[in-house]
Amino acid sequence: MKFCSLCGSPVSQYIPPGDNRLRYVCSQCQTIHYQNPRIVAGCLPVWEDRVLLCRRAIEPRRGYWTLPAGFMENSETMAQAAMRETLEEAHARVQHLKLYTLFDLPHISQVYVFFRAQLVDLDFAAGDESLEVQLFREDDIPWSELAFPTVGRTLECYFADRVAQTYPVRNEPLEALRAHYKKT
Repeated sequence: MKFCSLCGSPVSQYIPPGDNRLRYVCSQCQTIHYQNPRIVAGCLPVWEDRVLLCRRAIEPRRGYWTLPAGFMENSETMAQAAMRETLEEAHARVQHLKLYTLFDLPHISQVYVFFRAQLVDLDFAAGDESLEVQLFREDDIPWSELAFPTVGRTLECYFADRVAQTYPVRNEPLEALRAHYKKT
């Protein structure tokens, strides 16, 4: 950041009084420009014994499979963001959203939130950010072609939890996620 978004004056970086982090501060109007993590909200859309995955048409990880998800917009809830992203990426409508997994990724300043959801119907198709969308049974999941560890871990938890029909909300630390995927 070089200029203040409020008055256009140059900004400099320093720790403001009463704070403990470097911030961009306007030299003219003294506005502190906070930079906060971005929230990625998505769904694990389910139809009977299958889950809906999207093959990414955009970077990062173009061509790899993922759950429909994306950045939350202002003025929407996490559930609304997850539903919107599912509609945009898979033209799929979902209902009965239940918070399921939460991953803090401080190294990229993101928080991933996935909701379990039921597909309303089988009327889905690839959106602009997807090459294709498809329903998969557990044995057919392209595990080695998943785009992100958060997606793989969410799917692993879902298929394990489905056996007991108990779906606790999971908040796993990044270190555990990294350690898990170094083994596989």
